[in-house]
Amino acid sequence: MRFGILSTANIGLKAVVPAIQASEHEVAAIASRDADRAAAVAQSHDIPASYGSYQDLLDEAAIDAVYIPVPNSLHAEWVRKAADAGLDVLCEKPLAVDATEARELGEYCEDAGVTLMSAFMYRYHPRTERAAEIVAEELDQVRGAFATFQFPLRDRPDDIRLNPELAGGSLMDVGCYSVSVLRTLLGEPDSVSARRLDTRDCGVDTHLTGRFDYPDATAQLSCSFDTQLVQRYRIEAENGWLEVEDAFNPSNPDEVTLEYAVDGREVTESFDATDQYRLQVEHFADCVESGEQPRTDAAEATANMQVIDALYESADTGETVRLD
Repeated sequence: MRFGILSTANIGLKAVVPAIQASEHEVAAIASRDADRAAAVAQSHDIPASYGSYQDLLDEAAIDAVYIPVPNSLHAEWVRKAADAGLDVLCEKPLAVDATEARELGEYCEDAGVTLMSAFMYRYHPRTERAAEIVAEELDQVRGAFATFQFPLRDRPDDIRLNPELAGGSLMDVGCYSVSVLRTLLGEPDSVSARRLDTRDCGVDTHLTGRFDYPDATAQLSCSFDTQLVQRYRIEAENGWLEVEDAFNPSNPDEVTLEYAVDGREVTESFDATDQYRLQVEHFADCVESGEQPRTDAAEATANMQVIDALYESADTGETVRLD
């Protein structure tokens, strides 16, 4: 599969472009709003073609699919334009600015006959799959859970993640991982509540905490641009627990573990070094070839955004919000 990359964003250049190039697929073209920037990046990353606009890449490049890492508020526009060009789409998370837009994008791509997948790379790591297996098969009566992803975003007042017009905010950027993993391991909550802070007076949440309510369990999440780097989750059950550190984007892919205890027996499992971005790309390409729905398709993105929408509603109103 030949990929075109819409934008020279860091996540693409540092993670996804190398992952594609390490697979059986190729990066055939890259575009930027700055033609000189696109050309320089293409040369430094061994990409054959570059374009000074995203639309030119869609119109002219010899590609089969696109990877879209543009700011959140622009996802919908470029997903639709790529679908109009008949290209399959791997789009960065979150797929859309809210659940309605995510659902509409899924329908749009289905009508266009193209595959749409949200790039939640951690879902493709074997550790995540194993954690889900342990929670489902080993832990009895889960009663509580906690998930967090936070890091210090300082000295960058113009960062797109601090811009409300670009759908920024800590929940949209990193909190979406905590929402996703709690939903993956515990299922959909009945209701949620949240409180957020805007410590930079920039119009987005720079720190947010939330709670999920289930019939027989509760879960908590946090996300932040104000505090030190932490990414972890823990599940508490009547007969044991599971805990994962460095959870979503491991700092050292060669040392990936999870710990759990069942009926007093404590276990640490280690995982072979793997590139979860490459696994993500390969899953996407396999789904395009087979016609199957990706694990993180538009329906999954819509479900995640429904919870995020509810958390924001609760933070705005101070009320607990029930989910349908």
